[in-house]
Amino acid sequence: MPHPGSPHPTTFEDLVAEGASVPTDGWDFSWFEGRATEARPSWGYAVSMAERLGRASAVLDVQTGGGEVLDFALSRITDATTAPAPAPKPPLLAVATEGWPPNVAKATALLRPRGVAVVAAAEDDPLPFADGAFDLVVSRHPVRPHWAEIARVLRPGGTYFAQHIGPNSVFELVEYFLGPQPDGVRSARHPDRERADAEAAGLDVVGLRAERLRVEFHDIGAVVHFLRKVVWMVPGFTVEAYEPRLRELHERIRAEGPFVAHSTRHLFDARKPG
Repeated sequence: MPHPGSPHPTTFEDLVAEGASVPTDGWDFSWFEGRATEARPSWGYAVSMAERLGRASAVLDVQTGGGEVLDFALSRITDATTAPAPAPKPPLLAVATEGWPPNVAKATALLRPRGVAVVAAAEDDPLPFADGAFDLVVSRHPVRPHWAEIARVLRPGGTYFAQHIGPNSVFELVEYFLGPQPDGVRSARHPDRERADAEAAGLDVVGLRAERLRVEFHDIGAVVHFLRKVVWMVPGFTVEAYEPRLRELHERIRAEGPFVAHSTRHLFDARKPG
């Protein structure tokens, strides 16, 4: 929670107003600094992605958001101060898809200077690319992985390397607002289920790691912004609809300290048989 002298507002009304006004486009979470924290998976996905990009010739980033992760990974290759030796080369072809118009615009502005084409494609649509077009498909936090399409656009011997959101992620916060969730909702995104779906699409899962990570919300403004940004957590969330619960949580944070939840993440390394 904010301390005396903090630049952040402290009243319920001001905190909620701030959280409700911050733009939600892209996947840049820097606004949360000092307001919320989330432990990161030990595997360091963006750095690991950069290593894969340096060995690939044609890459597709699915559901790129604002392009931030792909931009960071490409910068690891092109920046001589961070690139490992021997220096890898950027892929000859790099394409990203995104379905939300504000993110399409943001990703295009960020990635075009790096030579990446951003294609507007709804998350539920078939991927608008030819069979076997890519030797590497990456994705960070896809809403739903479309395994048949991923397998289709991969070349034989190609790889899908992605970090997924796992089951029950931040469910302490979800159930604070929505109450206990049924087993079917709680088990969604389970890595074992996704492994089975990937294998049914013809992919070999050669690596699958999962971790549970601590999340802390230090003020109610951070909660409001998070629920506006990650819209599937509490579908249809608005400040007006949940004002009593928000006010109650605000008082709880002030009295007891940060609201603690836990995110779940898993890392997929899957290959198309060659």
